[in-house]
Amino acid sequence: MRRYETIVIVDPDLSEEGRAPVLDKVAQLVPQFDGVMFQVDDWGARKLAYDIKKKSRGYYVRLDFCGSGALVSEIERHFRIDDRVLKFMTVLLDKDADPEKIMAEIAREEAARAERRQAEAEAADDAAAAAETEADPPVKAQATDTPEPEKAEENKAPETSEEA
Repeated sequence: MRRYETIVIVDPDLSEEGRAPVLDKVAQLVPQFDGVMFQVDDWGARKLAYDIKKKSRGYYVRLDFCGSGALVSEIERHFRIDDRVLKFMTVLLDKDADPEKIMAEIAREEAARAERRQAEAEAADDAAAAAETEADPPVKAQATDTPEPEKAEENKAPETSEEA
């Protein structure tokens, strides 16, 4: 089985309900052609490098799947017919992919990401707690090294006046 990645740019003016049928059709095609869908990443609306169909923004979606050339041809045929799709591009990632290994790898990456997020959240909580303790430090008595006003006058040099 081959592993593919397809980037689809959908019309950004569509609501979530308008975008869903485009991706649902792909989700239905993959099992029909004995493929395996690994990930569907919504990248969201982004500015395009150049206008496509008079649109300066597009809604990006990345599809990661395994299948045959017939599956890719059918997905691309669907995208060409659908007016809601502005652009698409499919890239071959691996000629001989093992879906079970890929699923295990994706699960490990997700677990590592979740662990990192948890560690970052704990670090942020620790930093917030440390900031609270620094914001309210105990008041220390200040030592007075400066002379009192009376002593300051005594330490002044006597004024001399010159009379000519």
